[in-house]
Amino acid sequence: MRILAFFLGTALSLSAQTNPGMVTNAASTPLSRGQRSEQIHSECVLGRRLICGKILKILPDGLVVDSGYTNLTHPPLSASWLVPGSVSAGRPANQIEGREPESVCIGPVFLTNLPKARGPAPKPKLYDYVVLLGYPAGERTYDSVGDVKKNVRRFSADLVKAVDLNLAAADATAAAPTTPVK
Repeated sequence: MRILAFFLGTALSLSAQTNPGMVTNAASTPLSRGQRSEQIHSECVLGRRLICGKILKILPDGLVVDSGYTNLTHPPLSASWLVPGSVSAGRPANQIEGREPESVCIGPVFLTNLPKARGPAPKPKLYDYVVLLGYPAGERTYDSVGDVKKNVRRFSADLVKAVDLNLAAADATAAAPTTPVK
């Protein structure tokens, strides 16, 4: 009799604690700004890429770089983030960008939030090379030649600023008015 009472009490207790008809979806609950910031931070760390390539264009807020010059990652060239254009560097044929963190980034990208130079360090010049770890920060459109506009991936050399850029873009997307579909 005690065993029956035990099982009956346990069954009633469990049925009161669960509601099998109700399904909750954690993704549907809005995240706080701090939680979104943490999520974006994790995505930036997982999406980081090694930007090693030739400077194609210098813009006020960053550099357009043709990345994929893997021989720049070997010493002594990797000692500085800025390598003079007089260095002989090339891209391997048929190279594919990996998905792992710190994979070599392939193709044109926009690089922002460059390291600050201390003292009389040289400034980046057209056709110099860069070797930096970059964190994904959305996309950037720039004027390529004449009226031609190109859209490229944007990377930040500063993780905190990459998170800020992504968070601002997410806030702008959330605040944008939606138009009804007809």
